Amino acid sequence: MDSEDEFMSGASSGDDFANIEDSDDDFDNEDQDLGFSQDKDIVRTSKKSYEVDFEVLGPSQIQLQQDVQIKDVADVLGQPPEAAAILLRHLRWNREKLFDRYMENQASLLDEVGLEEDASHTPSTKKIPDFECEICMSGDSDVETYALKCGHRYCVDCYTQYLASKIRDDGEAARIQCPTSGCKRIVDSKSLTFLVEDNLKSRYRELINRTYVDDMENLKWCPAPECIYAISCSVRKKDLAKIVPTVTCECKHPFCFGCAHEDHQPCPCSLIKKWIQKCEDDSETAHWISANTKECPKCQSTIEKNGGCNHMTCRKCKHEFCWMCMGLWSEHGTSWYNCNRFEEKSGNDARDAQAKSRQSLERYLHYYNRYANHDQSNRLEKDNFAKTEKKMTLLQNQSGMSWIEVQFLETAAKTLQECRQTLKWTYAFAFYLARNNDTIMFEDNQKDLELATENLSEMFEQPVEQLSAKKLDILNKNTYCSQRRVTLLSDTAELLKRGKWTFNISLD
Repeated sequence: MDSEDEFMSGASSGDDFANIEDSDDDFDNEDQDLGFSQDKDIVRTSKKSYEVDFEVLGPSQIQLQQDVQIKDVADVLGQPPEAAAILLRHLRWNREKLFDRYMENQASLLDEVGLEEDASHTPSTKKIPDFECEICMSGDSDVETYALKCGHRYCVDCYTQYLASKIRDDGEAARIQCPTSGCKRIVDSKSLTFLVEDNLKSRYRELINRTYVDDMENLKWCPAPECIYAISCSVRKKDLAKIVPTVTCECKHPFCFGCAHEDHQPCPCSLIKKWIQKCEDDSETAHWISANTKECPKCQSTIEKNGGCNHMTCRKCKHEFCWMCMGLWSEHGTSWYNCNRFEEKSGNDARDAQAKSRQSLERYLHYYNRYANHDQSNRLEKDNFAKTEKKMTLLQNQSGMSWIEVQFLETAAKTLQECRQTLKWTYAFAFYLARNNDTIMFEDNQKDLELATENLSEMFEQPVEQLSAKKLDILNKNTYCSQRRVTLLSDTAELLKRGKWTFNISLD
Protein backbone atom coordinates (compact mmCIF):
# COMPACT_ATOMS: atom_id res chain seq x y z
CA MET A 1 0.00 0.00 0.00
CA ASP A 2 1.31 3.46 -0.85
CA SER A 3 1.97 5.36 2.33
CA GLU A 4 3.85 8.44 3.46
CA ASP A 5 4.64 6.98 6.89
CA GLU A 6 7.34 4.34 6.93
CA PHE A 7 9.55 2.90 9.59
CA MET A 8 12.73 1.21 10.63
CA SER A 9 12.98 -1.72 12.95
CA GLY A 10 16.02 -2.71 14.96
CA ALA A 11 17.83 -6.03 14.98
CA SER A 12 16.97 -8.86 17.31
CA SER A 13 17.94 -8.06 20.86
CA GLY A 14 18.75 -11.62 21.76
CA ASP A 15 16.66 -11.51 24.95
CA ASP A 16 15.64 -15.14 24.45
CA PHE A 17 19.18 -16.42 24.72
CA ALA A 18 20.55 -18.07 27.84
CA ASN A 19 23.39 -16.71 29.99
CA ILE A 20 26.03 -19.27 30.84
CA GLU A 21 29.27 -18.98 32.83
CA ASP A 22 32.47 -18.79 30.79
CA SER A 23 34.49 -22.00 30.69
CA ASP A 24 37.61 -23.00 28.76
CA ASP A 25 36.09 -26.46 28.40
CA ASP A 26 33.21 -25.09 26.35
CA PHE A 27 35.35 -24.97 23.25
CA ASP A 28 36.74 -28.50 23.60
CA ASN A 29 33.38 -30.26 23.75
CA GLU A 30 32.07 -30.63 20.21
CA ASP A 31 28.83 -32.30 21.32
CA GLN A 32 27.68 -29.58 23.70
CA ASP A 33 24.36 -27.75 23.36
CA LEU A 34 24.35 -24.47 21.47
CA GLY A 35 22.93 -21.32 23.17
CA PHE A 36 23.89 -17.79 24.32
CA SER A 37 25.98 -16.63 27.28
CA GLN A 38 26.88 -13.28 28.77
CA ASP A 39 29.17 -12.24 31.61
CA LYS A 40 26.25 -11.76 34.01
CA ASP A 41 24.35 -13.76 36.61
CA ILE A 42 23.47 -17.24 35.37
CA VAL A 43 19.98 -17.36 33.89
CA ARG A 44 19.13 -20.59 32.06
CA THR A 45 16.33 -20.67 29.53
CA SER A 46 15.42 -23.20 26.88
CA LYS A 47 16.73 -22.24 23.48
CA LYS A 48 15.24 -22.87 20.08
CA SER A 49 16.75 -25.25 17.56
CA TYR A 50 18.06 -22.41 15.39
CA GLU A 51 19.85 -20.62 18.27
CA VAL A 52 23.47 -21.18 19.27
CA ASP A 53 25.59 -20.58 22.38
CA PHE A 54 27.79 -17.52 22.20
CA GLU A 55 29.38 -14.93 24.47
CA VAL A 56 30.12 -11.27 23.82
CA LEU A 57 33.63 -10.24 24.93
CA GLY A 58 34.82 -6.70 25.51
CA PRO A 59 38.49 -5.57 25.36
CA SER A 60 39.09 -6.26 29.08
CA GLN A 61 37.69 -9.80 28.77
CA ILE A 62 39.81 -10.48 25.68
CA GLN A 63 42.88 -9.28 27.56
CA LEU A 64 41.98 -11.40 30.58
CA GLN A 65 41.73 -14.55 28.43
CA GLN A 66 45.22 -13.91 27.08
CA ASP A 67 46.69 -13.17 30.51
CA VAL A 68 45.27 -16.40 31.97
CA GLN A 69 46.71 -18.52 29.16
CA ILE A 70 50.07 -16.73 29.24
CA LYS A 71 50.37 -17.28 33.00
CA ASP A 72 49.44 -20.97 32.72
CA VAL A 73 52.03 -21.59 29.99
CA ALA A 74 54.70 -19.54 31.77
CA ASP A 75 54.19 -21.59 34.96
CA VAL A 76 54.36 -24.93 33.13
CA LEU A 77 57.39 -24.11 30.98
CA GLY A 78 59.26 -22.01 33.53
CA GLN A 79 59.51 -19.14 31.07
CA PRO A 80 58.86 -15.45 31.80
CA PRO A 81 55.38 -14.21 30.74
CA GLU A 82 56.68 -12.17 27.79
CA ALA A 83 58.43 -15.25 26.37
CA ALA A 84 55.36 -17.42 26.95
CA ALA A 85 53.29 -14.82 25.06
CA ILE A 86 55.65 -14.96 22.07
CA LEU A 87 55.50 -18.77 22.03
CA LEU A 88 51.70 -18.82 22.21
CA ARG A 89 51.29 -16.28 19.42
CA HIS A 90 53.76 -18.17 17.25
CA LEU A 91 51.65 -21.33 17.52
CA ARG A 92 48.29 -19.53 17.28
CA TRP A 93 47.47 -20.11 20.97
CA ASN A 94 47.48 -23.89 20.59
CA ARG A 95 48.73 -24.85 24.06
CA GLU A 96 48.76 -28.60 23.44
CA LYS A 97 50.88 -28.18 20.31
CA LEU A 98 53.17 -25.77 22.18
CA PHE A 99 53.75 -28.21 25.05
CA ASP A 100 54.44 -31.08 22.64
CA ARG A 101 56.97 -29.14 20.60
CA TYR A 102 58.64 -27.63 23.67
CA MET A 103 59.16 -31.03 25.28
CA GLU A 104 60.28 -32.57 21.98
CA ASN A 105 62.99 -30.00 21.20
CA GLN A 106 63.07 -26.93 23.41
CA ALA A 107 66.15 -25.35 21.83
CA SER A 108 64.81 -25.71 18.29
CA LEU A 109 61.46 -24.11 19.14
CA LEU A 110 63.05 -21.21 21.03
CA ASP A 111 65.42 -20.56 18.13
CA GLU A 112 62.50 -20.72 15.68
CA VAL A 113 60.65 -17.90 17.49
CA GLY A 114 63.78 -15.86 18.28
CA LEU A 115 64.14 -16.67 21.98
CA GLU A 116 66.88 -18.14 24.15
CA GLU A 117 66.64 -20.70 26.92
CA ASP A 118 67.11 -17.91 29.46
CA ALA A 119 64.60 -15.39 28.11
CA SER A 120 64.22 -13.35 31.29
CA HIS A 121 65.52 -9.80 31.14
CA THR A 122 64.92 -6.30 32.40
CA PRO A 123 64.92 -3.71 29.61
CA SER A 124 67.57 -1.02 30.00
CA THR A 125 69.52 1.39 27.83
CA LYS A 126 73.29 1.59 27.61
CA LYS A 127 75.89 4.11 26.49
CA ILE A 128 78.62 2.67 24.27
CA PRO A 129 81.93 4.52 23.63
CA ASP A 130 82.41 5.49 19.98
CA PHE A 131 79.00 3.94 19.11
CA GLU A 132 77.63 4.52 15.61
CA CYS A 133 73.96 3.72 14.92
CA GLU A 134 73.52 1.76 11.67
CA ILE A 135 70.12 3.38 11.04
CA CYS A 136 70.86 7.10 11.43
CA MET A 137 74.66 6.67 10.99
CA SER A 138 75.31 9.13 13.80
CA GLY A 139 78.05 8.51 16.35
CA ASP A 140 77.98 9.81 19.90
CA SER A 141 79.39 8.29 23.07
CA ASP A 142 76.66 9.92 25.16
CA VAL A 143 73.71 8.56 23.16
CA GLU A 144 71.42 6.01 24.83
CA THR A 145 71.27 2.70 22.95
CA TYR A 146 69.18 -0.44 23.16
CA ALA A 147 69.54 -4.05 22.02
CA LEU A 148 67.64 -7.30 22.41
CA LYS A 149 69.49 -10.47 23.39
CA CYS A 150 70.51 -10.90 19.77
CA GLY A 151 72.95 -8.03 20.36
CA HIS A 152 71.84 -5.83 17.45
CA ARG A 153 72.11 -2.40 19.01
CA TYR A 154 70.67 0.91 17.82
CA CYS A 155 70.19 4.32 19.33
CA VAL A 156 67.00 4.63 21.39
CA ASP A 157 65.55 7.28 19.08
CA CYS A 158 65.88 5.04 16.00
CA TYR A 159 64.60 1.99 17.86
CA THR A 160 61.60 3.95 19.11
CA GLN A 161 60.84 5.33 15.64
CA TYR A 162 61.11 1.82 14.16
CA LEU A 163 58.63 0.40 16.67
CA ALA A 164 56.30 3.38 16.30
CA SER A 165 56.25 2.91 12.52
CA LYS A 166 55.46 -0.79 12.88
CA ILE A 167 52.57 -0.12 15.27
CA ARG A 168 51.13 3.05 13.80
CA ASP A 169 51.73 2.59 10.07
CA ASP A 170 51.97 -1.19 9.55
CA GLY A 171 49.48 -2.26 12.23
CA GLU A 172 51.92 -4.83 13.65
CA ALA A 173 52.37 -5.65 17.32
CA ALA A 174 52.53 -9.35 18.16
CA ARG A 175 55.34 -10.36 15.79
CA ILE A 176 57.60 -7.30 15.36
CA GLN A 177 61.15 -8.51 14.66
CA CYS A 178 64.51 -6.95 15.46
CA PRO A 179 65.33 -4.03 13.07
CA THR A 180 68.33 -5.95 11.69
CA SER A 181 67.46 -7.62 8.40
CA GLY A 182 67.39 -11.41 8.70
CA CYS A 183 67.23 -11.45 12.50
CA LYS A 184 64.29 -13.52 13.77
CA ARG A 185 64.35 -12.09 17.29
CA ILE A 186 60.84 -10.95 18.31
CA VAL A 187 60.51 -7.68 20.21
CA ASP A 188 58.85 -8.75 23.45
CA SER A 189 56.17 -6.75 25.26
CA LYS A 190 58.58 -5.61 27.99
CA SER A 191 61.00 -4.09 25.50
CA LEU A 192 58.22 -2.57 23.44
CA THR A 193 56.42 -0.88 26.32
CA PHE A 194 59.80 0.28 27.63
CA LEU A 195 60.66 2.03 24.36
CA VAL A 196 57.45 3.37 22.82
CA GLU A 197 55.65 6.51 23.93
CA ASP A 198 52.52 6.32 26.06
CA ASN A 199 50.22 7.40 23.23
CA LEU A 200 51.14 4.22 21.28
CA LYS A 201 50.71 1.75 24.13
CA SER A 202 46.92 1.68 23.84
CA ARG A 203 47.24 1.09 20.08
CA TYR A 204 49.74 -1.69 20.76
CA ARG A 205 47.33 -3.35 23.19
CA GLU A 206 44.49 -3.03 20.67
CA LEU A 207 46.60 -4.72 17.98
CA ILE A 208 47.63 -7.48 20.39
CA ASN A 209 43.95 -8.16 21.13
CA ARG A 210 43.11 -8.13 17.44
CA THR A 211 45.85 -10.65 16.68
CA TYR A 212 44.59 -12.87 19.48
CA VAL A 213 41.00 -12.88 18.19
CA ASP A 214 42.15 -13.44 14.59
CA ASP A 215 44.23 -16.44 15.70
CA MET A 216 41.43 -18.14 17.64
CA GLU A 217 38.93 -20.36 15.77
CA ASN A 218 36.26 -19.81 18.43
CA LEU A 219 36.48 -15.98 18.33
CA LYS A 220 35.39 -13.43 15.74
CA TRP A 221 35.18 -9.65 15.72
CA CYS A 222 31.78 -8.07 15.28
CA PRO A 223 31.73 -6.71 11.70
CA ALA A 224 29.71 -3.60 12.65
CA PRO A 225 31.67 -0.36 12.00
CA GLU A 226 33.71 0.87 14.97
CA CYS A 227 32.53 -2.02 17.18
CA ILE A 228 35.07 -3.07 19.84
CA TYR A 229 33.45 -6.39 20.80
CA ALA A 230 34.31 -9.95 19.82
CA ILE A 231 32.07 -13.02 19.88
CA SER A 232 33.03 -16.37 21.36
CA CYS A 233 31.17 -19.32 19.82
CA SER A 234 31.88 -23.06 19.77
CA VAL A 235 30.53 -23.69 16.25
CA ARG A 236 33.35 -24.90 13.99
CA LYS A 237 33.78 -24.79 10.22
CA LYS A 238 32.87 -28.46 9.86
CA ASP A 239 29.50 -27.73 11.57
CA LEU A 240 28.40 -25.06 9.08
CA ALA A 241 26.63 -27.49 6.74
CA LYS A 242 24.21 -28.32 9.56
CA ILE A 243 24.09 -25.13 11.66
CA VAL A 244 23.51 -21.48 10.80
CA PRO A 245 25.21 -19.76 13.77
CA THR A 246 23.52 -16.38 14.07
CA VAL A 247 24.90 -14.30 16.97
CA THR A 248 24.05 -10.82 18.25
CA CYS A 249 26.72 -8.43 19.49
CA GLU A 250 26.46 -6.06 22.44
CA CYS A 251 25.99 -3.30 19.84
CA LYS A 252 22.78 -5.11 18.74
CA HIS A 253 24.23 -6.09 15.37
CA PRO A 254 23.18 -9.65 14.37
CA PHE A 255 25.49 -11.58 12.04
CA CYS A 256 26.56 -15.08 11.10
CA PHE A 257 29.50 -16.35 13.16
CA GLY A 258 30.42 -18.76 10.38
CA CYS A 259 30.98 -16.25 7.57
CA ALA A 260 30.55 -12.82 9.28
CA HIS A 261 27.78 -12.02 6.76
CA GLU A 262 24.48 -10.51 7.85
CA ASP A 263 21.97 -12.81 9.55
CA HIS A 264 21.00 -15.23 6.76
CA GLN A 265 18.91 -17.86 8.52
CA PRO A 266 17.74 -20.37 7.37
CA CYS A 267 20.39 -20.48 4.60
CA PRO A 268 23.68 -22.32 5.35
CA CYS A 269 26.82 -20.28 4.67
CA SER A 270 27.76 -22.26 1.54
CA LEU A 271 24.37 -21.57 -0.05
CA ILE A 272 24.48 -17.83 0.46
CA LYS A 273 27.93 -17.69 -1.11
CA LYS A 274 26.60 -19.51 -4.16
CA TRP A 275 23.46 -17.35 -4.24
CA ILE A 276 25.34 -14.06 -3.98
CA GLN A 277 27.76 -15.19 -6.68
CA LYS A 278 24.87 -16.19 -8.94
CA CYS A 279 23.20 -12.82 -8.44
CA GLU A 280 26.47 -11.06 -9.30
CA ASP A 281 26.92 -13.21 -12.42
CA ASP A 282 23.40 -12.29 -13.54
CA SER A 283 23.86 -8.64 -12.55
CA GLU A 284 22.09 -7.09 -15.54
CA THR A 285 19.00 -9.25 -15.08
CA ALA A 286 19.11 -8.70 -11.31
CA HIS A 287 19.39 -4.95 -11.82
CA TRP A 288 16.31 -4.97 -14.05
CA ILE A 289 14.31 -6.97 -11.51
CA SER A 290 15.35 -4.89 -8.53
CA ALA A 291 14.30 -1.61 -10.14
CA ASN A 292 12.16 0.57 -7.92
CA THR A 293 9.32 0.94 -10.41
CA LYS A 294 6.86 -1.39 -12.13
CA GLU A 295 3.89 -0.90 -14.40
CA CYS A 296 0.30 -1.31 -13.26
CA PRO A 297 -0.98 -4.62 -14.72
CA LYS A 298 -4.22 -2.94 -15.75
CA CYS A 299 -3.42 0.55 -17.10
CA GLN A 300 0.40 0.28 -17.39
CA SER A 301 0.96 3.44 -15.33
CA THR A 302 4.34 3.59 -13.60
CA ILE A 303 4.11 2.66 -9.92
CA GLU A 304 6.84 3.43 -7.36
CA LYS A 305 7.08 1.37 -4.18
CA ASN A 306 7.63 3.68 -1.21
CA GLY A 307 6.78 1.41 1.74
CA GLY A 308 7.24 -2.13 3.00
CA CYS A 309 3.70 -3.34 2.24
CA ASN A 310 3.21 -5.30 -1.02
CA HIS A 311 -0.50 -4.38 -1.36
CA MET A 312 -0.37 -1.80 -4.15
CA THR A 313 -3.19 0.45 -5.37
CA CYS A 314 -2.75 2.25 -8.68
CA ARG A 315 -3.57 5.93 -8.15
CA LYS A 316 -4.80 6.24 -11.71
CA CYS A 317 -7.17 3.29 -12.16
CA LYS A 318 -7.44 2.11 -8.50
CA HIS A 319 -6.42 -1.42 -9.51
CA GLU A 320 -5.21 -3.41 -6.48
CA PHE A 321 -2.40 -5.88 -7.06
CA CYS A 322 0.57 -7.62 -5.40
CA TRP A 323 3.95 -5.96 -5.95
CA MET A 324 5.76 -9.32 -5.96
CA CYS A 325 3.73 -11.44 -8.37
CA MET A 326 1.67 -8.61 -9.99
CA GLY A 327 -1.47 -10.70 -9.42
CA LEU A 328 -4.84 -9.52 -8.09
CA TRP A 329 -4.64 -8.62 -4.42
CA SER A 330 -8.11 -10.05 -3.90
CA GLU A 331 -6.63 -13.50 -4.56
CA HIS A 332 -4.10 -13.12 -1.75
CA GLY A 333 -6.34 -14.47 0.96
CA THR A 334 -5.48 -17.49 3.07
CA SER A 335 -6.82 -20.00 0.55
CA TRP A 336 -5.65 -18.46 -2.74
CA TYR A 337 -2.30 -17.09 -1.57
CA ASN A 338 0.42 -18.87 -3.51
CA CYS A 339 2.83 -16.04 -4.21
CA ASN A 340 5.85 -17.76 -2.71
CA ARG A 341 5.67 -21.04 -4.63
CA PHE A 342 7.30 -21.53 -8.03
CA GLU A 343 5.15 -23.69 -10.30
CA GLU A 344 7.29 -26.03 -12.38
CA LYS A 345 6.23 -26.40 -16.02
CA SER A 346 5.56 -29.81 -17.48
CA GLY A 347 8.17 -31.71 -19.42
CA ASN A 348 6.34 -30.97 -22.67
CA ASP A 349 6.98 -27.26 -22.16
CA ALA A 350 10.69 -27.80 -21.68
CA ARG A 351 11.57 -30.49 -24.22
CA ASP A 352 14.15 -28.56 -26.15
CA ALA A 353 17.28 -26.83 -24.89
CA GLN A 354 15.92 -23.34 -25.51
CA ALA A 355 12.76 -24.02 -23.50
CA LYS A 356 14.78 -25.57 -20.68
CA SER A 357 17.05 -22.55 -20.59
CA ARG A 358 14.06 -20.22 -20.53
CA GLN A 359 12.44 -22.22 -17.74
CA SER A 360 15.68 -22.15 -15.75
CA LEU A 361 15.82 -18.36 -16.10
CA GLU A 362 12.17 -18.00 -15.15
CA ARG A 363 12.76 -20.12 -12.07
CA TYR A 364 15.72 -17.98 -11.01
CA LEU A 365 13.79 -14.78 -11.66
CA HIS A 366 10.90 -16.06 -9.56
CA TYR A 367 13.11 -16.53 -6.50
CA TYR A 368 15.33 -13.52 -7.08
CA ASN A 369 12.34 -11.20 -7.53
CA ARG A 370 10.95 -12.18 -4.14
CA TYR A 371 14.38 -12.12 -2.50
CA ALA A 372 15.06 -8.62 -3.83
CA ASN A 373 11.59 -7.41 -2.90
CA HIS A 374 11.96 -8.35 0.77
CA ASP A 375 15.44 -6.85 0.76
CA GLN A 376 14.05 -3.61 -0.66
CA SER A 377 11.15 -3.55 1.82
CA ASN A 378 13.56 -4.15 4.68
CA ARG A 379 15.81 -1.27 3.60
CA LEU A 380 12.84 1.06 3.15
CA GLU A 381 11.64 0.27 6.65
CA LYS A 382 15.09 0.71 8.19
CA ASP A 383 15.69 4.02 6.43
CA ASN A 384 12.52 5.56 7.81
CA PHE A 385 12.91 5.09 11.55
CA ALA A 386 12.47 8.84 12.08
CA LYS A 387 9.00 8.57 10.57
CA THR A 388 8.16 5.76 12.97
CA GLU A 389 9.10 7.95 15.91
CA LYS A 390 7.04 10.74 14.42
CA LYS A 391 4.09 8.38 14.00
CA MET A 392 4.39 7.30 17.64
CA THR A 393 4.51 10.91 18.79
CA LEU A 394 1.46 11.83 16.70
CA LEU A 395 -0.46 8.82 17.99
CA GLN A 396 0.43 9.75 21.56
CA ASN A 397 -0.79 13.32 21.07
CA GLN A 398 -3.98 12.39 19.21
CA SER A 399 -5.08 9.44 21.35
CA GLY A 400 -3.96 10.49 24.80
CA MET A 401 -1.86 7.31 25.13
CA SER A 402 1.34 7.36 27.14
CA TRP A 403 4.71 6.90 25.45
CA ILE A 404 4.86 3.34 26.80
CA GLU A 405 1.43 2.56 25.35
CA VAL A 406 2.47 3.56 21.82
CA GLN A 407 5.53 1.28 21.94
CA PHE A 408 3.48 -1.39 20.17
CA LEU A 409 4.40 0.39 16.93
CA GLU A 410 8.12 0.00 17.58
CA THR A 411 7.57 -3.64 18.54
CA ALA A 412 5.72 -4.22 15.27
CA ALA A 413 8.48 -2.45 13.36
CA LYS A 414 11.11 -4.76 14.85
CA THR A 415 9.03 -7.83 14.09
CA LEU A 416 8.50 -6.72 10.50
CA GLN A 417 12.21 -6.23 9.97
CA GLU A 418 13.04 -9.63 11.46
CA CYS A 419 10.38 -11.28 9.29
CA ARG A 420 11.57 -9.47 6.14
CA GLN A 421 15.15 -10.53 6.84
CA THR A 422 14.11 -14.15 7.30
CA LEU A 423 11.80 -14.17 4.28
CA LYS A 424 14.52 -12.65 2.12
CA TRP A 425 16.84 -15.59 2.76
CA THR A 426 14.10 -18.23 2.57
CA TYR A 427 13.94 -17.57 -1.18
CA ALA A 428 17.68 -18.17 -1.62
CA PHE A 429 17.22 -21.35 0.45
CA ALA A 430 14.20 -22.48 -1.59
CA PHE A 431 16.02 -21.87 -4.89
CA TYR A 432 18.49 -24.66 -4.08
CA LEU A 433 15.98 -27.10 -2.58
CA ALA A 434 15.09 -30.26 -4.46
CA ARG A 435 11.35 -30.88 -4.76
CA ASN A 436 9.96 -33.29 -2.16
CA ASN A 437 7.47 -33.37 0.72
CA ASP A 438 9.83 -31.44 3.00
CA THR A 439 10.04 -28.68 0.38
CA ILE A 440 6.25 -28.42 0.23
CA MET A 441 6.06 -28.13 4.03
CA PHE A 442 8.75 -25.46 3.97
CA GLU A 443 6.87 -23.47 1.35
CA ASP A 444 3.68 -23.73 3.40
CA ASN A 445 5.50 -22.27 6.41
CA GLN A 446 7.04 -19.63 4.16
CA LYS A 447 3.62 -18.75 2.76
CA ASP A 448 2.08 -18.43 6.22
CA LEU A 449 4.86 -16.14 7.42
CA GLU A 450 4.78 -14.03 4.28
CA LEU A 451 1.02 -13.59 4.37
CA ALA A 452 1.11 -12.67 8.07
CA THR A 453 3.94 -10.22 7.43
CA GLU A 454 2.03 -8.54 4.61
CA ASN A 455 -1.04 -8.23 6.82
CA LEU A 456 0.96 -6.71 9.67
CA SER A 457 2.73 -4.36 7.26
CA GLU A 458 -0.60 -3.19 5.84
CA MET A 459 -1.99 -2.57 9.34
CA PHE A 460 1.14 -0.69 10.35
CA GLU A 461 0.95 1.67 7.38
CA GLN A 462 -2.58 2.81 8.16
CA PRO A 463 -3.05 6.56 8.81
CA VAL A 464 -2.15 7.64 12.34
CA GLU A 465 -5.74 8.46 13.26
CA GLN A 466 -6.70 4.79 12.67
CA LEU A 467 -3.87 3.20 14.64
CA SER A 468 -5.40 3.65 18.09
CA ALA A 469 -8.37 1.46 17.14
CA LYS A 470 -6.01 -1.02 15.45
CA LYS A 471 -3.72 -1.48 18.47
CA LEU A 472 -5.10 -4.85 19.58
CA ASP A 473 -5.16 -6.17 16.01
CA ILE A 474 -1.55 -5.06 15.47
CA LEU A 475 -0.44 -6.66 18.74
CA ASN A 476 -2.19 -9.93 17.88
CA LYS A 477 -0.80 -9.99 14.34
CA ASN A 478 2.65 -9.11 15.67
CA THR A 479 2.54 -12.11 18.00
CA TYR A 480 1.34 -14.35 15.19
CA CYS A 481 4.15 -13.17 12.87
CA SER A 482 6.75 -13.89 15.54
CA GLN A 483 5.30 -17.35 16.10
CA ARG A 484 5.27 -18.15 12.38
CA ARG A 485 8.88 -16.99 12.05
CA VAL A 486 9.95 -19.18 14.98
CA THR A 487 8.09 -22.15 13.48
CA LEU A 488 9.74 -21.74 10.08
CA LEU A 489 13.24 -21.30 11.48
CA SER A 490 12.86 -24.09 14.04
CA ASP A 491 11.55 -26.65 11.55
CA THR A 492 14.17 -25.74 8.98
CA ALA A 493 17.04 -25.82 11.49
CA GLU A 494 15.94 -29.16 12.90
CA LEU A 495 15.92 -30.82 9.48
CA LEU A 496 19.26 -29.19 8.64
CA LYS A 497 20.87 -30.60 11.81
CA ARG A 498 19.55 -34.06 10.96
CA GLY A 499 20.75 -33.83 7.35
CA LYS A 500 17.21 -34.29 6.00
CA TRP A 501 17.22 -31.49 3.41
CA THR A 502 17.93 -32.45 -0.18
CA PHE A 503 19.59 -29.72 -2.28
CA ASN A 504 20.10 -29.63 -6.03
CA ILE A 505 23.76 -28.67 -5.50
CA SER A 506 26.53 -29.76 -3.14
CA LEU A 507 26.98 -27.78 0.09
CA ASP A 508 30.77 -28.20 -0.09
